Amino acid sequence: MSNGWVLPEEVLRDAPAYTPRPFELADLELLLTGAYAPLTGFMTRADLTSLARRGRTADGTPWPVPVTLHVPAALAAGLELDDPLRRVLVLADGEGAPIAALDVNDVWPARDGTAGVGGTVRRLGDGGHGPFQRLRRTPEEVRDLLPPTRVLGVIADRPLHRPQLAQIAHAVRTLGAHLLVLIPVGEGGGQTDLPSEVLVRSIFAARDRMPPATLVAVPISTHGDEISDALLRARVAANYGVTHLLSTGDALSGAGLRVLVPRDLAYDNRDGQWRWRDDIPPRNRRLALSREEIDDLLDRGFPLPEWHTPPAVAKELARARPPRRHRGLVLFFTGLSGSGKSTIARNVADTLRENGDRTVTLLDGDVVRRELSAGLTFSKADRDLNVRRIGWVAAEIARHRGVAICCPIAPYAEARATARAMAIGAGAGFLLVHVATPLEVCEQRDRKGLYARARAGQLTGMTGIDDPYEEPVDADLVLDTSGMEVDEAVQAVMHHLTETGWVEPRLQPA
Repeated sequence: MSNGWVLPEEVLRDAPAYTPRPFELADLELLLTGAYAPLTGFMTRADLTSLARRGRTADGTPWPVPVTLHVPAALAAGLELDDPLRRVLVLADGEGAPIAALDVNDVWPARDGTAGVGGTVRRLGDGGHGPFQRLRRTPEEVRDLLPPTRVLGVIADRPLHRPQLAQIAHAVRTLGAHLLVLIPVGEGGGQTDLPSEVLVRSIFAARDRMPPATLVAVPISTHGDEISDALLRARVAANYGVTHLLSTGDALSGAGLRVLVPRDLAYDNRDGQWRWRDDIPPRNRRLALSREEIDDLLDRGFPLPEWHTPPAVAKELARARPPRRHRGLVLFFTGLSGSGKSTIARNVADTLRENGDRTVTLLDGDVVRRELSAGLTFSKADRDLNVRRIGWVAAEIARHRGVAICCPIAPYAEARATARAMAIGAGAGFLLVHVATPLEVCEQRDRKGLYARARAGQLTGMTGIDDPYEEPVDADLVLDTSGMEVDEAVQAVMHHLTETGWVEPRLQPA
């Protein structure tokens, strides 16, 4: 089969279907649009081996990072590589709509019950999926729009403040170039924790401060180390017609582009202009704010200074990152059965409701198991799925600026990290509270009799007995209820929420 293969409809109808992970879907779209040219499909084992040894695919094409697809091993086992009509895999988007067919010509075992599959991909239907479809133009479409001149590419993976806008304007003037702004969208695209829609809106809010520009949304995900990602982005930019790339980091050449590394700018108090930093006397110089300083101002509810950020951009960022006291929050308690996490969580929920500043939803572990995760076992996969469901519901509550309080056991670090990522992806906060009550104390309490049954061999998969509990190393607060009363633990949580700005301090009566 070739890139222009023709498949009977019954073959596509009967072919197995699979929905890749978000970063694989991003790679798939870039393959289909030609942004990854000359690649035409997911890499094979031979490609990966050659890439590791020589930085080239098996046919000698220079390429910076692996572009791979992993599927369940059982699904891969059903493919028949010797039969061109039985080695086809239909790739679908998150809603199950087919977007591409993969002609699988290589399968190899991977890890965690998956297999790598490699081969050429072909678009099915319009191939469109994901947000910002009107901004997602193919490289060919963009190249047809560009004037016959130098093209300065900017990969806008973070909001553009006045220092960056001044650097862009200077580079455009110096080169006499047209400006092409590529906005990474989707999971792992930007270099901040901003949702894609916020990043896009903030870039558009800065548009009147830019030279005339073409703006395109591109689903570029991160693949590994910073240098490899930079080389991959240069490759994508070149396919979009970029001749010069404005870098925000180290100078990296790639794909035949000239990479420009701007000098540091500073704000000149004398005339309100951004100039090269060394050209301004220190007493008249204001340096650009760091990302941490910007986040701190927004978290505390202070406006971003106009000398640093255009008002329209500041408005978008403030809307996306309101003061913590007005922002959604996931308060996630984890600990062994009997540690006291549910009791603390219920009392914290009651305290917040009494204060009246927040809309509070309590997602108790036992209630969730009954109402949301009925039928799940206590295997690792089902435990992770249970925590993922809780994390998703909590993130949706927090997305709408409520407080979601969760208290599952959540014994595995990876599942807790997924819940954190969901909350952050929803533009909310996430606080992990480890109720670190020792196992022997939890066993003494044993309100449900679970530990006794586990010790007697009547119950398997009991966390802390015959199933591991991975203690958090990233907890925001640690409590041990063996040495404190419930009220003390609740006060510790409320004090932390107040000190970190998530809850407004309450005035005590005189």
